[in-house]
Amino acid sequence: MATENKNLSEYDKSTIPDAKNFRFGIVVSEWNDTITEGLFQGAFDALLDCGALKDNIVRWNVPGSFELIYGCKKMQQAYDMLDAIIAIGSVIQGETKHFDFVCDGVTQGIKDLNIQHDIPVIFCVLTDNTIQQSIDRSGGKHGNKGTEAAIAAIKMAQLRKDAKF
Repeated sequence: MATENKNLSEYDKSTIPDAKNFRFGIVVSEWNDTITEGLFQGAFDALLDCGALKDNIVRWNVPGSFELIYGCKKMQQAYDMLDAIIAIGSVIQGETKHFDFVCDGVTQGIKDLNIQHDIPVIFCVLTDNTIQQSIDRSGGKHGNKGTEAAIAAIKMAQLRKDAKF
């Protein structure tokens, strides 16, 4: 369970690998775009802050969170030189079971991409009960989950580099 008081934007830069030589992909859902754009900005800014070059960051948009899986798969295929991909989306609880199916499908799909391919895909999909919870986690009072995802992407890019034989 996440701690409600944790600021998702806080990280100790001295513990993060230098991202200068890494290449990142970011696939962003257009659905709930006020949330996903905030998440993208948090991720983008953190990557730059940790040394990534703008020219080494590729962004693709997809219509919704469910489409993140296909977008990330195609990005893995199109840019096999990427070191990590961040999947950014936002699913907010509604009145139907649609929320459950989308959240489960996206989670399982991104898990499958991590098992089947060599480029890590970072899960940055908010699955909140209310729009306020999403706002709080995309640059609001809890910080920005996009920032946290960028730090995870850098660490996984380093792990991928170190684990190559």
